[in-house]
Amino acid sequence: MENSLLIKAGSRGHANHGWLDTYHYFSFASYYDAKRIHFGALRVINDDIVKGGYGFGKHPHDNMEIITIVLEGALEHKDSMGHTQTIKPNEVQVMSAGTGIFHSEYNSDAKEDVNLFQVWIFPEEHNVTPRYDQTYFEPAEREGRLQTVVSPMKESDGGLKINQQAWIYRCALKAGKSVEHSVHNKTNGLFILMAEGSATVNGISIARRDGLGLWDIDKASLKAETDAEIIVLEVPMMLPQ
Repeated sequence: MENSLLIKAGSRGHANHGWLDTYHYFSFASYYDAKRIHFGALRVINDDIVKGGYGFGKHPHDNMEIITIVLEGALEHKDSMGHTQTIKPNEVQVMSAGTGIFHSEYNSDAKEDVNLFQVWIFPEEHNVTPRYDQTYFEPAEREGRLQTVVSPMKESDGGLKINQQAWIYRCALKAGKSVEHSVHNKTNGLFILMAEGSATVNGISIARRDGLGLWDIDKASLKAETDAEIIVLEVPMMLPQ
């Protein structure tokens, strides 16, 4: 039997710190909901708006797969592995924090805000050597289809590699168009993140910034009700003991 978790945009956790306006799909910082701790291996999805001239100071991470998708603006990244790079729209960044890293994220444009999704996924293996990758994904290649942007280490599908049996896809659908996605493993679940527009997923309507989790499924059918930008995450539902 198909199971689902619908997180409406207006029910997300929210905090406005002035320099940071942030929405949480799952429990994070001061936001806690016992029914929204994590979705299988998916621990965090934050929808962040960072004001110009501000950012996150140097802070640590370990044993987490961290994925950043910038929607608008540009985010400057620096880390203890020696990387200094700027993440722009249509780019995706991944970090396997492993044994531990420090990094900072900063909006150096004084006038333009940065809007980004940051995703945390529990790793398949703990205490690996930290690693970093970032690349540009051509928008035309997700028009009317799923574009793989993140995937497991051993997959040769063009996605940036993470230390988990998880996939992230981006898709741009015109109103009335549809796509399907079959899960790689029946023990996996799907979390559909509606970045823009509206759609139905297996008959369930979702609107802008809604999130929909599905598990005990073979596939998901996504049909755009309006022009839509969609992010699809496939993650293991069972965590290693």
